[in-house]
Amino acid sequence: MSNKPFSENKFSDKKKSPTAFSLAGLTPPHSLEAEKGLLAACLLDPAEIISRCLAQKLPAEAFYHPAHQLIFETCVNLFEHKSMLDPQVLAEELRSRGKLEEVGGLMYVADLTSHIETTAHANYFLDKVREHYTRRRLIKTASMSIERCFSAEHPDIEMLVDEIEKEIYSISDAQVADTTLPVKDAVVEAVSLVKRMIENKGELVGLSSGFVGIDNMLSGLKPTEMIVLAARPSMGKTSLALNIAERVSMSYKGKPAQAGTLVFSLEMGAEQLAMRLLTGRAQISVSRLRDGIVNQEEQEKIAAAAIELKDAPIWIDDGAQVTINQLRAKSRRVFARNKNMGLIVIDYLQLIAGSDPRMPREQQISEISRGIKGLAKELKVPVIVLSQLNRDSEKEKRQPKLSDLRESGSIEQDADVVLLLARPKDAGDDFSVAADKADLIVAKQRAGAVGEIKLNFIREITRFEDYTE
Repeated sequence: MSNKPFSENKFSDKKKSPTAFSLAGLTPPHSLEAEKGLLAACLLDPAEIISRCLAQKLPAEAFYHPAHQLIFETCVNLFEHKSMLDPQVLAEELRSRGKLEEVGGLMYVADLTSHIETTAHANYFLDKVREHYTRRRLIKTASMSIERCFSAEHPDIEMLVDEIEKEIYSISDAQVADTTLPVKDAVVEAVSLVKRMIENKGELVGLSSGFVGIDNMLSGLKPTEMIVLAARPSMGKTSLALNIAERVSMSYKGKPAQAGTLVFSLEMGAEQLAMRLLTGRAQISVSRLRDGIVNQEEQEKIAAAAIELKDAPIWIDDGAQVTINQLRAKSRRVFARNKNMGLIVIDYLQLIAGSDPRMPREQQISEISRGIKGLAKELKVPVIVLSQLNRDSEKEKRQPKLSDLRESGSIEQDADVVLLLARPKDAGDDFSVAADKADLIVAKQRAGAVGEIKLNFIREITRFEDYTE
């Protein structure tokens, strides 16, 4: 076996690429550097980058060099069928197929990952590979069209125009994601949903939040929905979101876990969130823990809760200064690597960084809001995003309303459900902190009614429960 450095010219002499045609001596558009960069990104983070290539239906032929076509095809095959991929696995798979020397040997495969340090520019490489592939397809189609126009084999000019038009359309069609479906497909899904609702007599359409009042009002947390949970600081919105995440991803009151949850915490660290989940699950006062006065029974509860939490399908990302594009990329990666994921929680919207800091904040919020809604639709899961309210409700001594959302225009528009957490009307004059009881105001719901849901709040363990007198 030879580990000699790979020679592109040598390879080209041995085997010409199917797309390696020339026009008037010109080399077809391509970028070997972009191809190497994309292949390196596939090896560094296959779950994210290969998933992105598959989502864009990137064929192996998009790579100009035959060696790169073979490497990409093998990477995709390994990722789809064996869920494992790194340079060693790739090299072994190519060797078993008798193709390792054909792509330049072990050294060339090993050197690919040293081509880039991170996958930060993977999108750029992917766009470049697609762009050059499209240009080559256009050149080939145009060249063939010219030949056919000179040829006498196509006496029917209308048929010739139709053939060329179809070929150009196929190139254009490959550039655009196919999101247009006939109405009959949507009707079939709608009828199926109606049948389930009738047969199950009010059974939840989406995930159970674990709260009777919320489930009755929303009919569960439904896929593709952007659910905004807004409140003033110290009202308990993080606690409520974590309580829902726990009840979705862990057994609760005899009900089994439903799905995994991904939590983005841009304000609190993962350790703080884990502590809240732990004390809430064990129902132990944080102040008692801090003072070190827990008894033996409470220590056993904490130990049991810790064991349950360790096995729970809950993922926490506490990275700061995350842009909406980074947040979406991280979500895709977690969902690709873990099965049965069903919920995303983002705490909170106003802490997500805009893609361009020079852009006015209102436009940034609009971009972020649209991105979150796009994420819910792409992954087909509900996304609970926390948001801040402005001070107007406190100043005016009233409960919050939809227009109190900070930078509310785009958030109101994109959200499917808006929940406003507030103190009850009869809780007194202090509107700045949570009370023992809370009103969860359904201020907007695309697929249902608006109204109020009452909840109990146990401040000692920062936990919400169904309302009781």
